[in-house]
Amino acid sequence: MAVLPPIYTIDSYSPITSVGHHLVDVASQLRHAVDRRATEIGITGAQWVVLIRIGASGDGGASAAELCRIIGYDSGSMTRMLDRLEKRGMVRRQRSDEDRRIVRLYLTDLGWQLYPRLTPIAIECLNRLLKGFKSDEVALLMSFLERMLANEVAK
Repeated sequence: MAVLPPIYTIDSYSPITSVGHHLVDVASQLRHAVDRRATEIGITGAQWVVLIRIGASGDGGASAAELCRIIGYDSGSMTRMLDRLEKRGMVRRQRSDEDRRIVRLYLTDLGWQLYPRLTPIAIECLNRLLKGFKSDEVALLMSFLERMLANEVAK
């Protein structure tokens, strides 16, 4: 496979029109939209992200370290977030039997009661951002984003 030249060079890069700028802006708009909707069900957008990730991990539980890496939180911020969610009775922590250094996170019964209300928030916010897109365009966008993530992972 031939190596293609870089898309951006010092002469062609503009911080205002770059792909990175637009990705950050879209992610910011999505975060704000989720935050607005999450407050309607009594949580913050940041809590929404953590709860939906824990719930999606199913019976295996998510580890705090995995969540930090995926979401981009530092361990101190994640600990404070989990403390608040645990205090509200939505999340429980459990040390792994295989490796006591690993803390697994699970939704409580209260967390599972809230969980069905989380996905519609994502659907509404994403559909608003994707208004006017055809399904094949969304599939193409997803493939591009997946390639970008794979490029970063493979570095």
